[in-house]
This record gives sequence, C-alpha cells and structure tokens, in this order.
Amino acid sequence: MKPQAVETVFFAFENDFVDTFRCIPMIVRYKLDTCGLKLKLPEWVKLSALEKRELAVRPCYTESEIAQYRHCLIDCVAKRCQKTVSELPPVDASWEELGRVPDEVQQKAAEWNCPPLTVAQWMQLDVMQRFALVKLSRSGHEGSNFPRALAEFGLGS
Repeated sequence: MKPQAVETVFFAFENDFVDTFRCIPMIVRYKLDTCGLKLKLPEWVKLSALEKRELAVRPCYTESEIAQYRHCLIDCVAKRCQKTVSELPPVDASWEELGRVPDEVQQKAAEWNCPPLTVAQWMQLDVMQRFALVKLSRSGHEGSNFPRALAEFGLGS
C-alpha cells in the first residue's frame, strides 16, 4: 500500500465518539493501515486522551514519519497496556483504486437502500472519504454510520 498524505480530519458521523475518543477515529485507522500495526479497542481505551490526540495528528506519510508513528504507537501500548502491538496482515487498500467503486461499498449501499455510487462520484471523494466508506462497508465496523457518511460526503438522499 502506498500511503497518501492526509490532513487530520474527524468526520461528522464520528462526532458521537470523537470528543471522548471512545472509539478509534478513521484518521487513526488510516494511519494504522499505513504503518502496518493493529490496535485493538481495549488497547485504545487505555491510552490517555493526549496520546490518542497525538496518534490522530501525528504525520504518517514519509518513510521516516511512518517509522516514527510505529515507534510512538508501540511505546504507548507498551507503557499503558504492558503488551506488544500486533502487526497487520497486508491491507486491501481498495480505496486507492479510482477506476471502480469497490464491490463491498456497493453492497453496503444496497443493504441501506442507498443508490449505487458511480465511478464519477467515487473519484470526487478524497482519500479519507473513500477510506471511510470502505472501512464502514467491512464486517466488524459500525454499519449504521455508512448512510451518515454518504450523506456527509454529499452522496446520500
């Protein structure tokens, strides 16, 4: 996966948990995928608010930044949780493909009775918006935020 530089953004559909950081925001999830580490929710909740904010705003784009991000996360989890962070298996970064809307996104849209996304709509989204839709389409994520995300990105009804 070739990371893209992204601005620190918290989406409106995350508002119910971003203020308290009770869940891992999309910007941190993106950086975790970029640096190849898995952070579990029980580990996340043990981090301080300052550490969580740092993980959200710390750059994670260049090789040096990615290495520093990994080091910061590994240190935080070791200090707060007394455990080692897990490595992520290779990530299917379907949000990076602009030529087609990932099937999982189209399937999630159908589940919520939303119109299918066109390639033109997909291409107009920024990398974090595409990332969010893909992550919200995958099992294990809060599916009810999918239509909220579509609406926020100007794609909902």
